[in-house]
Amino acid sequence: MTLLNHLQTKYPNALAWGFGDSAAMADELANHVVEGRKTASCGSLSAYLNEASPPTVGSYHIILNGREEPVCVIRLIAMRIVKFNKVEAEFAYKEGEGDRSLAYWQQEHKAFFTREGSFSETMELVAEEFELVEVV
Repeated sequence: MTLLNHLQTKYPNALAWGFGDSAAMADELANHVVEGRKTASCGSLSAYLNEASPPTVGSYHIILNGREEPVCVIRLIAMRIVKFNKVEAEFAYKEGEGDRSLAYWQQEHKAFFTREGSFSETMELVAEEFELVEVV
């Protein structure tokens, strides 16, 4: 049994995915979760609504690195909808990226959502907070 299969058995219905849109970003952000630096994430509401099994509060997620190998398991503890231009410094800090400032968060997320083809200053985001359950 592979590690991923083991985790999917241990955490039924857990989604397995990696952060970001590149292997390097998946590695970096998964490491931030393991270190306790990253306790939040967000995605566009439109992408969330198009997911076959959208995440919910209380759901478990197997976080993959850039080689699609399990790194850790998280559990969503809070979700809310917020417009891009209304994201607060506290949330940017919890995302754990760069210098953890709101300005850095805005710059990097604008670039990410532009690559995704969905950026707008007023776009709605699903802001998620999570806890680290297990490092594998």
